[in-house]
Parts: sequence; C-alpha cells; structure tokens
Amino acid sequence: MGAHVARLASKTSSSLDLVFVFVFLMLSLVVVSTGSSSSLSDSDALLRFKSSLGNNESFSSWDISKKPCDWNTVNWIGVLCLNNSIWGLQLENMGLTGTIDVDALVSVEKIRTISLMNNRFEGPLPEFRKLGKLKALYLSNNKFVGEIPDTSLQGMSSLKRLYLANNEFTGSIPASLLTLPKLTELRLEGNQFTGQIPDFQQQGLRSVNLASNQLEGPIPASLRNMNPNSFSGNKNLCGPPLSSCPAFPEEVKKSDSNTWKIVLIVIIVVVVLVALPVALFLFYKKKNESDLKSSSSSVVAATYSAERVQHEAQPPRATTGLTRRADQAKLSFLRDDIEKFDLQDLLRASAEVLGSGTFGASYKAGVSGQVVVVKRYRHMNTVGKEEFYEHMRRLGRLKHPNLLPLMGYYYRKEEKLLVMEFVDNGSLASHLHGNHSLEGQGLDWQTRLKIVKGAAKGMAYLYNELPIMVPHGHLKSSNVLLDDSMEPLLTDYALRPVINPESAHSLMVAYKSPEYTLHGRTTNKTDIWSLGILILEILTGKFPENYLMQGYDKNANLATWVNKMAKEKRIGEVFDKDMTRTKNSKSQMINLLKIGLNCCEEDADRRMDVKVIVEKIERLTEGDTDEDSFGSEHNTFSVRGNEDDFSFNLDR
Repeated sequence: MGAHVARLASKTSSSLDLVFVFVFLMLSLVVVSTGSSSSLSDSDALLRFKSSLGNNESFSSWDISKKPCDWNTVNWIGVLCLNNSIWGLQLENMGLTGTIDVDALVSVEKIRTISLMNNRFEGPLPEFRKLGKLKALYLSNNKFVGEIPDTSLQGMSSLKRLYLANNEFTGSIPASLLTLPKLTELRLEGNQFTGQIPDFQQQGLRSVNLASNQLEGPIPASLRNMNPNSFSGNKNLCGPPLSSCPAFPEEVKKSDSNTWKIVLIVIIVVVVLVALPVALFLFYKKKNESDLKSSSSSVVAATYSAERVQHEAQPPRATTGLTRRADQAKLSFLRDDIEKFDLQDLLRASAEVLGSGTFGASYKAGVSGQVVVVKRYRHMNTVGKEEFYEHMRRLGRLKHPNLLPLMGYYYRKEEKLLVMEFVDNGSLASHLHGNHSLEGQGLDWQTRLKIVKGAAKGMAYLYNELPIMVPHGHLKSSNVLLDDSMEPLLTDYALRPVINPESAHSLMVAYKSPEYTLHGRTTNKTDIWSLGILILEILTGKFPENYLMQGYDKNANLATWVNKMAKEKRIGEVFDKDMTRTKNSKSQMINLLKIGLNCCEEDADRRMDVKVIVEKIERLTEGDTDEDSFGSEHNTFSVRGNEDDFSFNLDR
C-alpha cells in the first residue's frame, strides 16, 4: 500500500512539474511577443503618430532613412532634440486634423513637451495621461469639445504647463488638475466651462487664466492674488480680485421668519402701487392703437439692438466671421490714399479667421475692392476714448518702409478694432518655421540679412519718433511680415500705451525681458532684447521657447543656447541648415550672431544702442568687416558672455 502511494505521489509531482514548465514557456512567449510589439524605435513611433494625422503633407522631412535627431541637430520638422534624444514636438500652425495617437508617443520615452497649438483638432481631449512624464502640454486654439473627465489628467505628476485655451470644452473644470503637484501655468480661457472654480492648492501655481467661460460662485482663496483679467467674461464669478459676493441664500434663510413676512407685505404693497398707474396708462393708451404699434416696434428694435451690442463683447466664432456685430458707430481712417468703407460694409464682408494670438483674433476680409486685416483686441478695455483716439492718430502719422501702416480703427469701450493692409507673403515666422520639402529651401543668407537690416531700421525709426519707454513692445517673428520683395514690415508696434497695464508684462514679448521679469522695470533698451532674440531666431532657425512662457527663463532663451554651443566649440551647428549661403558669407554670419548676442545681454545697460546696431548691420551689408568692431574676419569667433570668453572654429 505504501509503495502504491509513493508511486502515485511521484506521478503527481511529475505531472505538476510538466504543467509548471508549460505555463512558464507560455508566459515567456507572451512577454516576448508583447515586448516586440511595444518597443518601437523613436522614428517608428513618430511615423505611426504621423499616420494618424490628417493634412500631414508638411511632414515630408520625416524620413525613416535619417534619424529625427543628430545629437542636438533636428532632421525632422517640428521635432525638438536634446542630447541625441527627442524631448518634444512643436507642430503648430499646420492645419492638422485627425486623431492624436497618444499610444504611439508612449514609446518616445524622453518626450517632455508637446505643442499642437493653432491647428484644427476636434473631438474630446486625448488621453495624454499615458505620457506620465510630460512637463508641458500646449493645445490652445483648436476645436476640442466636450467635458474633460475628472480622471483625464491623473498620474501626470511632472506636468508644469497646461494650455487648453480657446477650444470648446464644456462641463466642470476637471478635478484631476488638483492632483498635479508641479503645475505652474494653467490656461483654460475661451471655453465653456461651467460650475465653480476648484480650490487649487499647488504652491508653485503662478499663472491661471479662466477668462471667457461660464463659471460661477466665489473665487477660491488660493487664486485671489491672480490678475482680475484672468476671471473676466464669467458673469457669475465673485469675490477677490473681483467684486465681493452677495449674501448666499443659505445665509438669508437663517434670518427671522417674521422678517420674511414683513418683506412679503411690503412687496405686495409696492406691486399694487406700481400696477395701478400702469393699468390706467394701458387703458388710455388703447385709444391710439397705431401709436401703440409704432412704439412697440421701436421698443423691439431697441431691445434687439441692445442684445446685439451685448453679443459684441463675446469672441466671434470662426464660422460666423465678423457679421455677428452690429453698431451704428463708424470706422475712423488714418490714410487718404485708400478707398473708404464703413463698419456695416466690413460686417457684411465674408471674413476668414487668420488666427488668434495673445492680444486677440485676426480676420481677413475683402471690402471695397481691397483686402484688409481686422485685428480685434481683448486687452484694451480700460483705455479711455480720447486717449485711444490720440494714440491712433499718433500711429497714423508714422511713415517708414519697414512699418506696416495702420489704415483705420474702431472704438467701443468693450472692444477695439484695428484695420491694416493684408500682406500676401505672410510672416517671417511662417517662412522660418514652415515646412520645406528639401534641405536648403528655406530663406537664403542674403534674404535673412536683408530682413534683419529692415527690422533694425524700423526699430530705430520707432525709437526716434515715439516718446515712450518701449517703442515696439511686441517684437517677434510672427509680427514681422514680408512683402513681395521680402522687405520686412513690422506690425503690432507701439501698442503699449493702450494695453491694460496688468496684461502688458505677461503678453508683450519685450516685457518678458530679464530686467522686467526679474526686477519689474523697463529701460530704453527693453526692445533691444527682443531684437536680439529675433536676430538669433533668424540665424539659427530655432523657435524661441520663451515666446510660449509666462515669464523669463534664462535656460530657455536662444542666447543661452548659442553661448552653450560656443563653450562646446560647436558654433558650426548653430546656423540654420535650411539657409543656403553665399560665397564669403561666414564672417558676415558670425558677426551678425555677435550683434544678436550683444542685444541679449541680461544687463540692459550693456546692450548696444539701436543706432549702433543699424550701423553695424549696414557695414555687414556693404561687406565691411572691421576687426575692431566685430572681431576676426575669418573662421575664429569670440563670444563675450557674462564672465567667459570663448574661441572656436566655424568649420569644426
């Protein structure tokens, strides 16, 4: 019997061993299979991501035959590289549609920032929470719709910046925003969020914009130090920094019931006293029915007009253009050499939305046989009428070949419109950061030098003509338009005096300069900092990350990057490889780079004067490379930083 039991136990043990071996082999196969399907290379992952997008013809440089990143050199459009890895995507203003394949991006392990702003994505918010290490997510100015589930952002513990502005999100502000410990900037304006604002407790949260939604109730104590404009356009919000909240119904209920009885009696008496003369008035009014109809018609018309005026303060939808506004006021014109038209002509014209920027929306309209751009500004509502008119007339007197002239303007307390010519060739930003099918098809060196020269001359003219501290204030590549001969035309200039003071420092590029952000002051060289960034952007082809930031970050500006490359003796990698170069252009490029770096000195007093900048650029275009002014004529370039001197070879 014992032997029989032993044999039975042995057989059972052997059978279990076989089962364990079989299970182990199956699990191994599953793991191997799973691993092989999910371990996509960065290139494969991005190509899979691209395939989910509509209108993706601009991705021709996404070629599997070359890596997206060659160390810090970018080979694929819209890819941001750092230390031979993909750390971000910047796919803006491309008209992209379709689906955002977040699952494909999960395989890009070091991706930390994604910007898909100013495209045409629709539908609900994708599940970006799968990218748990993401630090910045920019999705403003798309067509995302619907409620954002409370769990949609859970687990994104590294997220610092979230931009969801100017979409069509509805419902409550998602509670998962409260679980993001490192959140510093939140942009939710221009949506249809409802309900109360949640109580944000993040210590590092320094910028929140919830304007133009449908929020209600008291503003949480944690946000009471924010700018009041961050809450504008929400009719039922109250409490600091807005007006104080009225008594809540719960508090009223606690009052004595006898008080309610007294109030009710008073109300009844008042109603009777008011109703009696109204009834008498209506009785006698019936004797003249025709007058009644006429009067009623006038009341209806006035009511309709009032409702239309109320709608004017709301941002127009892209599908309706400018036709939703009606007003009897007239446009004011600043030029005599154009065909005049009135506001009604403009409102009746079909309008194409060109984009929505930091200040407001821009529309292209054909009216009276000419094509114009109408810019609608959101941040001028505190300026008085006479002050606004006087400043517009001052701008109308400016005349320079490198300034886009202002044609006309329209004033209402709640709304300001500026009218200017439409420039077919688009902005410098679109030429620098647009899509080129082949390397070397971007702007050539001589064109870039011409643009820098014209921009500097336009700035010098503004400095000479306008007695204000920061004559331009909003210089960036998207505010430099190019005419048919590639001459630059500065736009959005000299608006600081009519911009709400509390908005200027966060919205205007010059006001993100080191001296303002760190010390709260401007100088007569604050604009020079922006000019330097523009010069470096033109030379490197890199989009300045500081444009997207609320304040100034030394580690995110182009000057810091150029100086870093200089330290590493890699200056040859600084210049945009899409730039075709002419013979003997190296020294010119290097000297212009030095001018840009000098403009970007953190100490404003060390920056060159705008007249000196123009003189040095003029000498560049004339072929004069004075060593005393610029340094070496040849391949060696010395950069003077804060405390360091660097020398390196361009051909390295």
